[in-house]
Amino acid sequence: MTTAQVALPEKLLWVFSGEADVRGAYGGRGSGKTRSFAKMSAVRVHMWDQAGREGLFLCGREYLNSLEDSSLEEIKSAIREEPWLLPHFDIGEKYIRTVSRRIHYTFSGLDQNINSIKSKARILGAWVDEAEPVSEDAWVKLIPTLREDDSELWVTWNPERADSATNKRFRSSTDPRYRIAEINWRDNPRFPVKLDRDRLRDKQERPEQYEHIWEGAYKTFVEGAYYSRALLDAKEHKRIGVVPLDPLMTIYAYWDIGGTGKKADATAIWICQFIGKQINVLDYYEARHQPMAAHVAWLRKRGYKDAFCVLPHDGASGEAIVDATYESALTAAGFNAETVPNQGAGAASMRVEAARKLFPRIWFNETTTEAGRTALGWYHEKIDEKRGIGLGPDHDWSSHGADAFGLMCIHYTEPTSTDMPQVDTTDWVA
Repeated sequence: MTTAQVALPEKLLWVFSGEADVRGAYGGRGSGKTRSFAKMSAVRVHMWDQAGREGLFLCGREYLNSLEDSSLEEIKSAIREEPWLLPHFDIGEKYIRTVSRRIHYTFSGLDQNINSIKSKARILGAWVDEAEPVSEDAWVKLIPTLREDDSELWVTWNPERADSATNKRFRSSTDPRYRIAEINWRDNPRFPVKLDRDRLRDKQERPEQYEHIWEGAYKTFVEGAYYSRALLDAKEHKRIGVVPLDPLMTIYAYWDIGGTGKKADATAIWICQFIGKQINVLDYYEARHQPMAAHVAWLRKRGYKDAFCVLPHDGASGEAIVDATYESALTAAGFNAETVPNQGAGAASMRVEAARKLFPRIWFNETTTEAGRTALGWYHEKIDEKRGIGLGPDHDWSSHGADAFGLMCIHYTEPTSTDMPQVDTTDWVA
């Protein structure tokens, strides 16, 4: 009996060794993870075929409108790379199966076909590629379809957000039967020279995208993001780090008001101090469906019981379920509060421009403002795809933190020379 050898990046040797219920890899472009999983799927299918097994190997993606969107061609190429493996497969234009016809690949989109997948007979294994956008509902329905004693789920993805269903289910898991590895371009011994030129070009010309695309970092900037360059500049000039609270200076809390209903927006708060012409951003808070008491409790717990609260124009309005305004509720809780008047049409764009102007003097406390900076990096222009024109800021999950940040910038008043501390020099010796 001869033993076949398969070349894999070193980081994936552990992933494909031993027993597991889930095997996976996440990271950036050029890591070799997709080709490696495609090749190992063929190895596993061949082993089952040699053992006389019958069934399907499912290759899924969240969105798959045609076979052109599937892993079909990737698996074909992976099989053809291995001369010892190729004779065992029948490869057609739209199918891959073993020569014995006992096992064949099937390709499916999870967003529309997840219920039909449940009825497929004898799924021996499943590989979900580009798995970042797969919903929790899809995972809940897919995993029980793998009923064989040695069935495994394989998952590969480029992370975008820490709170995605895929990241939370697999990357954060401590289950000993989950074998998940991070792998990036530098871990691929066959990383192509052409791809390296692309990588270096992105690093130079598109630095706001580089970490996500090539290093497997979470996606912190999207196309059309208002503050991507400003945040990169803050990082480059070391204005994101340790920023201490000055106990002698006023603490400001800038709000974007949400609500308590199921469909209500999130409430966001930025904590900052103005030290001369420098703006020190100390902390960030965001919560959804929480009452005013929860927000007040956070302020007190973090030591901001004396914060001067600045509210957007709806701070003078009350929710239908309470007989109070946000401003009056904060005043009753012992805070000084002010409501900024409605800025009228174009208010969101005014906040963006004010923030861009002030960004060079803004310093962020790194550990406590990460979630807020993620929101700022995502906040972007909504585009009319048909006409190719901007429609103003997109009101999505990031807009709450961005609106509160913009309120800070609109409310800020630059100190004049008479506002600055004066030094008595009468007793100085020349």
